[in-house]
Amino acid sequence: MSSIPIWPGSSSFVTVSESYYKTPSTGSRPTPFGYYDGDTVFKVEADKVSDWCARSMGYPIMDVELQDLNLWAAFEEATTKFSTMVNMYNAKDYILTLQGTPDDNELSQREINTNLGRVIEMSKTYGAEFGSGGDVDWKRGYVEASNASQSYDLDSLWAAVSESGNRIEIKRVFHNPPPAITRYFNPMTDAGGAAGNSMDGFGWNYSPESSFLVMPIYADLLRMQAIEIQDSVRKSAYSFEIQNNKLTLFPIPDKSQPFKVYFDYVVTNERTNPLKTPSGSISDLSNVPYGRIQFSKIKDIGVQWIYEYTAATSKEMLGVIRSKYTTIPVPGSEATLNGTDLMQQGREDKLNLITELKELLLSMGRQGQMESEALIATSMQQQLAKVPNKIYIK
Repeated sequence: MSSIPIWPGSSSFVTVSESYYKTPSTGSRPTPFGYYDGDTVFKVEADKVSDWCARSMGYPIMDVELQDLNLWAAFEEATTKFSTMVNMYNAKDYILTLQGTPDDNELSQREINTNLGRVIEMSKTYGAEFGSGGDVDWKRGYVEASNASQSYDLDSLWAAVSESGNRIEIKRVFHNPPPAITRYFNPMTDAGGAAGNSMDGFGWNYSPESSFLVMPIYADLLRMQAIEIQDSVRKSAYSFEIQNNKLTLFPIPDKSQPFKVYFDYVVTNERTNPLKTPSGSISDLSNVPYGRIQFSKIKDIGVQWIYEYTAATSKEMLGVIRSKYTTIPVPGSEATLNGTDLMQQGREDKLNLITELKELLLSMGRQGQMESEALIATSMQQQLAKVPNKIYIK
């Protein structure tokens, strides 16, 4: 059996890195992806971590069947894993705030100011149906009506011409009778119907202000209401029907000369179009611009987690190698290697570290922090409730 490569006792990440990145390259890439090869702190720590991992697995008392490239790869994996999990939980916390914003800003290790912008945008969708907001424009059109026709096809008369044949939905029709006040003449004054009142600019003719000095205002309101009810009961009231964008006017227009009936509408494909934000905007977790966090910017809590994850990965890697060589010859006998045990232990250590980091990140998220603040506030109230209050006597 060929000799098994073992840990030589030391490594030099800087030397290997310089050798690989010089032109032309004369060595092997120090890490599989090279994410942190240019990070000065990572370069220094790589050799320390490799030495620590080898010693934790029994070196120099026992041989460690790993090379520096293996240990550096585990170090890179641990750093990337930590960076990805931190970014993933941050993206989860702030995705509602970030959606729709440009995707060209680096967000790693930046504080995100939350706001209600996205929530308001979502609520505006409902307001758009009533003309009170949203990103669907209410437009205004009209048809020429006369006594020649009672029904008008708004698709052919307006949508086909002004909206290129796109389907429209009518929101409001301005087909209303003149206000009742125009038919109100106060019998207690001879000024009723005077043309010189202050509302002539609107085409309304009703009693001038002197009329309202004789009777209380509620009397005017009651009379106008009575006139409107009479128009609805005793006369043909102004109304309309909309069926499949076919407008029918009631009563039949009595004017031979065409007059305009206005209406508000929306274009249905503008409302149903889900692509409102411009391209290049954050849409989901896949394009949230969280970049890899450089090792030099990670502080003690994260660094220690990376060290332990590197050791767990190295242990698993060594277990895989030793599983291949189940036994090795020794003078007069054979030695059985503990590959399976190492592999299982390494995987368990990695799982425990990931679970620990997940719980920590959840507790530090917005929801976790608010729950913690609520518990603190409740506990403080309970403590303050036990403080005796002073009694003041006047």
